[in-house]
Amino acid sequence: MRFAKGHGTGNDFVVLPDLDGAVNLTPAAVRALCDRRHGIGADGVLRVVATAKVAEVAHLADQADWFMDYHNADGTTAEMCGNGIRVYVRWLQRFGLAGAGEVPVATRDGVKTVLLPADENGDITVDMGPPQIPGTSRAVRIADRSDPPVYPGLEVWMGNPHVVVALDDLAAAGSLVLAPLVEPQLETNVEFVVDRGDGRLAMRVHERGSGETQSCGTGACAAGVATALRRGQARGSWDVDVPGGRLRVEWTGETVLLTGPAVIVADGDLDPEWLARAGIVP
Repeated sequence: MRFAKGHGTGNDFVVLPDLDGAVNLTPAAVRALCDRRHGIGADGVLRVVATAKVAEVAHLADQADWFMDYHNADGTTAEMCGNGIRVYVRWLQRFGLAGAGEVPVATRDGVKTVLLPADENGDITVDMGPPQIPGTSRAVRIADRSDPPVYPGLEVWMGNPHVVVALDDLAAAGSLVLAPLVEPQLETNVEFVVDRGDGRLAMRVHERGSGETQSCGTGACAAGVATALRRGQARGSWDVDVPGGRLRVEWTGETVLLTGPAVIVADGDLDPEWLARAGIVP
């Protein structure tokens, strides 16, 4: 079985081509692939499969040929992944399944349009769609502190849930080994953001199902939207610095555009005996 490894600003993925939908990708198999000591290692798995082959999204087959079946490192599925979809489309480009221009991709959050440059090293832009802003205030506590301060968090959905916390110093977020405590309770990604002014943000993130990652594309979008709302604005653009690099976010007032790099690091074959042990059966 073929695989590839790629990343977008350090948010890394195993790309698993399964064009005809033949692979039984169980949560245990995802965890085995993402294991950084016993597997390939990644924040998640991107299964490349024809939209028409997946009952869950087959109704979108007339809009997008390919479905991004995204799984977090713990085996759970997610609605959307902003860094992952760029790596996904870069893989399609590398292997001749997508050309330069607009590339529609089916996700669990509907069809996303990706602007793919002809240059395989060029940045990729994704139309992430409009943000959903429930207006819910959440209290966020740092889990690895004995007497953690309480930070106000703003809930923003980019197809998946985010709670954005504004800080003066990212070090205040602690180690992020454990998931921050969110009240009222919500299974969510949590972004800690410093507004540096002049359209620049710095961000750390704890992703549900993966832990702290080097980057989160949907999280960067949520951070930009939350920053605008805190300023009383309904649009704006930002350079978002994450531990793994820099992303560009633009909220037009209608939709959110995410721009950043996508790199295929390697591709090869998974060992058949390892596949059998991991329970990955075509």
